[in-house]
Amino acid sequence: MSTAQLTSQILQQVSLITEDEGKLQRALKALKRITTPKPDPTEMTYDEFVNMVRKAEKGSLRTFDSIEALDHYLESRS
Repeated sequence: MSTAQLTSQILQQVSLITEDEGKLQRALKALKRITTPKPDPTEMTYDEFVNMVRKAEKGSLRTFDSIEALDHYLESRS
């Protein structure tokens, strides 16, 4: 379905509820929920990134002889 068709259908549905304030409020609330951008959980400041790297540098270092050994380690941690 094209954007023009979707827009037309949305406007048609809104025109059906224009006399009902309660339905208009519910529609507005739903549209605001849909259009509000969600924060990116991976976004961080430069300082947060540097602190994360420094913390990781202080942690223990593990090496693996093979991919199988790595897989076994990861499976045992879950």
